[in-house]
Amino acid sequence: MRPCDVVEHFLSRADWVDRDNTVDRVIVGDARKEVERCIVAWMPSLAAVRAVTNKGVGLLVCHEPTFWDHLDHAPESKPRCAEKLAVICDHDLTIVRLHDSWDRWPEVGIPFAWGRFLGLGGAPAATGRAGYQHRYDIAPVPFAQFARSVAARTAALGQPMVEATGDPEALVSKIGIGTGCATDVRAYLDMGCDCFVLCDDGTSYWRDAQFAEDRGIPTLTVNHGTSEEPGMVTLAQYINDELDGLCAEHLPQGCRFRLVG
Repeated sequence: MRPCDVVEHFLSRADWVDRDNTVDRVIVGDARKEVERCIVAWMPSLAAVRAVTNKGVGLLVCHEPTFWDHLDHAPESKPRCAEKLAVICDHDLTIVRLHDSWDRWPEVGIPFAWGRFLGLGGAPAATGRAGYQHRYDIAPVPFAQFARSVAARTAALGQPMVEATGDPEALVSKIGIGTGCATDVRAYLDMGCDCFVLCDDGTSYWRDAQFAEDRGIPTLTVNHGTSEEPGMVTLAQYINDELDGLCAEHLPQGCRFRLVG
């Protein structure tokens, strides 16, 4: 399979994506070379690039930008990317980005995988207007208990603690989840959520967490990488199941920081 075929597979099935304004494309490298193996990683960091090339794999499928801005502009416009680009080119590595499509891919895409990872169930009870945020209904539990259950799960992804605001004793049962920048507290409110799971890259404490606190709604905040890692596992599995001739391996990354005390 060729990298361009991988991109076409996803875009041809993602009618919510504007092909003229999407970051889902071949970011760098030969789009038409034949490949049999790929590695799936959330963040195409320099460390991830080196891990892929050390394995002798010629295709990296990622979710986030390679060159540090969302649109992934041409690397020649960024003189500071020389080291990273040199590693990519020297090893004939091609990088494909699947972001806009996989963010809303039914049943196994980013938010669905996150909901299942948190143990919230299969199909969401409600979906926000943009399609990126979901509400899951559970039996009422004290917020502190729910927070501990989330932290117990995210510990496996390198985040053993989650940030919590709100009354620990408040009963919660309508859980709003999103990932990345798609954690708009007002969208959660429109869906009738009584607990918001936020992401550090999409949340401001002075704006979002305070809005929720003033309305008496508890919130949890997790790392961007934590929230989207389960979706990378399902992406690798999807490629193995649906793309004949291409074998995918998941490169675990998880939480992008460590706690130091």
